[in-house]
Amino acid sequence: MFKRLNSSSPWVWMTGGMVSLCLVAVLGVMLLIGWKGLAYFWPAPVYEFKIETPHGEETAFGQIYGVESIPSRQLKEAGVDLKDKQLEEHQRLLIKVANREREAHDFISVLEQNILSQVANPDLAVIERTENGAFFGIPKGYLDNGKVTTSALTHEFFQQKITQAEMRRAEIASIEQREIEKVNYQLNALKTERASYLSDGKAVPAKIQDAIGTLELRYQSLEEVLLQRRADFSLDSLIVTDRYGDNVRIALNDVLGLWYPNDMSWPEKVAHWASQIANFVTDNPREANSEGGVFPAIFGTVLMVLLMSIMVTPLGVLAAVYLHEYARKNAFTRVIRIAVVNLAGVPSIVYGVFGLGFFVYFVGGSIDSLFYSETLPNPTFGTPGILWSSLTLAILTLPVVIVSTEEGLARIPNSVRHGSMALGATQAETLWRIVLPMASPAIMTGLILAIARAAGEVAPLMLVGVVKVAPSLPLDGNFPFLHLDRKFMHLGYHVYDVGFQSPNIEAARPLVYATSLLLVTVIVSLNLAAITIRNHLREKYRALEQEI
Repeated sequence: MFKRLNSSSPWVWMTGGMVSLCLVAVLGVMLLIGWKGLAYFWPAPVYEFKIETPHGEETAFGQIYGVESIPSRQLKEAGVDLKDKQLEEHQRLLIKVANREREAHDFISVLEQNILSQVANPDLAVIERTENGAFFGIPKGYLDNGKVTTSALTHEFFQQKITQAEMRRAEIASIEQREIEKVNYQLNALKTERASYLSDGKAVPAKIQDAIGTLELRYQSLEEVLLQRRADFSLDSLIVTDRYGDNVRIALNDVLGLWYPNDMSWPEKVAHWASQIANFVTDNPREANSEGGVFPAIFGTVLMVLLMSIMVTPLGVLAAVYLHEYARKNAFTRVIRIAVVNLAGVPSIVYGVFGLGFFVYFVGGSIDSLFYSETLPNPTFGTPGILWSSLTLAILTLPVVIVSTEEGLARIPNSVRHGSMALGATQAETLWRIVLPMASPAIMTGLILAIARAAGEVAPLMLVGVVKVAPSLPLDGNFPFLHLDRKFMHLGYHVYDVGFQSPNIEAARPLVYATSLLLVTVIVSLNLAAITIRNHLREKYRALEQEI
């Protein structure tokens, strides 16, 4: 037996089994996240329930969110009157009733025995709104420019009005986010320039005063146009009957979508499911991140990782080249290597505190004092932003890139260096043209590991730049286009915020799964891009390695 254990075969099988078990576990977690996250966008049926309550029979419109079994003994101890006392367990349904402004809660729990009827009414609609979540009801009328329409109120009629509303909303958003934002940005820049002249005791040039006056008139004109468009838009409304039988007026400018889940065919449901996923990826968040999309978080995560990669790669490669190619092999360099390895084990929150103290307060404060003194005491770079977040994560992942690059340099035989210098090349030319290209796959491996760690970090970012909701993206159409001083949103922080800070956890829970799946997808996509580049470099220099 001991002889067999000393052979390699049992250990190979054990290692392979553990690897397979880990892969199955990871795949299981991904399937769970994917199922929970993607199922949220499926157009679930909305039922019309007749429920028996102590106050009599009530009607409820809702979607079944979950079903759980409750022991009969527990219900009896709670004083619940059971109709069938012989059953050991009773089913309890969690029903989403929505209509947040008219209901005490988004969800109600009902025992299955108290449900008198459950009908999938084809006229029941789900109305997605900008505020107060979804609304469940039966569309009964339409106000066109404040007047009751005489058109036939079919499902197609309401869908046509929603499509028209989307076009009008896009037009209003264009005025807000492009024209007004551009004018406001230029106006703030000119006012800052005027303040700098006044602080220096100089006369403000006439062209600056004239430009400010022109922009202020332009701003007022655009604001009047915007208010008029909003006023015209608010005259159109849907008339919807809720579960109480009341006719509720919903302004069309608050309606983002309307669909009839009980009257949709299977292809229509698949198309709606795909469109909802697309909206989740491309829209902005609403209702304190518990509704809407996550595009700003996706954009912020990807931009931060790209900036971090641009910063950490040259720093890590230069440090590794110095340690391996130039530094002497003595006690001092051994201490440096030990320190680099130990830095990889420092908790990430410590890097966040360092980034806040050094980058934000010291470096950023110094930049404000030298170049943005006219805006003080309002800081420009002396406040958390995407630049400091990227630098903090670059410092955090620097040990990974250094160690990986140095290992790649160590695998290159010294004969390559000696042969290059024997042919007349200098040490710098040998490094630039021979050694670094051959070590580029190892450099990319370090970058892949750095991306995998940095993209999922949340704790340090909470101190140096990430916010719950960012007013604007770090990249826009205003010069200098990339605004490194701005705060940003992050998918990891979005998961934390929705999962632990949301006032309505039941409604927000599916978003946690959806955002988690999206975060993993973004990380995998970035890693696959880096792996593709690494494999290309490896194939490019494979022939040279074989000749050596």
